[in-house]
Amino acid sequence: MRPLRIDFAPRGWRRTLYHLHPVVLVAGVAGVLLCVSAALGGWHVMELRRARELAVRQIEERQQAQRARPVAVAAVAIPEAQATFVNGAVMQLNLPWRDLQDAVAAATPPTVALLALEPDPRKRVLKLTAETKTSDDMIAYVEQLKEQEVFSGVLLTRHEINEQDSNHPLRFQLEARWGAR
Repeated sequence: MRPLRIDFAPRGWRRTLYHLHPVVLVAGVAGVLLCVSAALGGWHVMELRRARELAVRQIEERQQAQRARPVAVAAVAIPEAQATFVNGAVMQLNLPWRDLQDAVAAATPPTVALLALEPDPRKRVLKLTAETKTSDDMIAYVEQLKEQEVFSGVLLTRHEINEQDSNHPLRFQLEARWGAR
């Protein structure tokens, strides 16, 4: 015969727990532990997110403050002589060397020997010293330089016959101004 279960106790949580199977109890406890650990993990993630948002906000505020603040440049006293020297060097470096040399090379015939090229960047003038055998070659050379687009004006500043040389060449100096016509 089967045992009879007679239970006259009033219904309540103790009675329900007493009648539960142990596997259900273990599963319930495991479920509660999982929920608690998930809640703690979520809370930790939220705290990390808040901390990162705060750090990003602080970085953005610092960047905005740096952009708004004028940059203070320390005043360095440069001696006048050094400033003049540096400016002169920069002007020399900014000379249109290639254009000047190409223009002079294109205008120079084989009958003219170039002796010196001296640029003056402040005045935008190129001083040329050359030699030739005849005055006709000298005048033709001046005319050819005037036709170059780089030069806005060419002047014959000096000429003389070199008596010390046995060929008696005609040495002359030109000033060619470069720039827009």
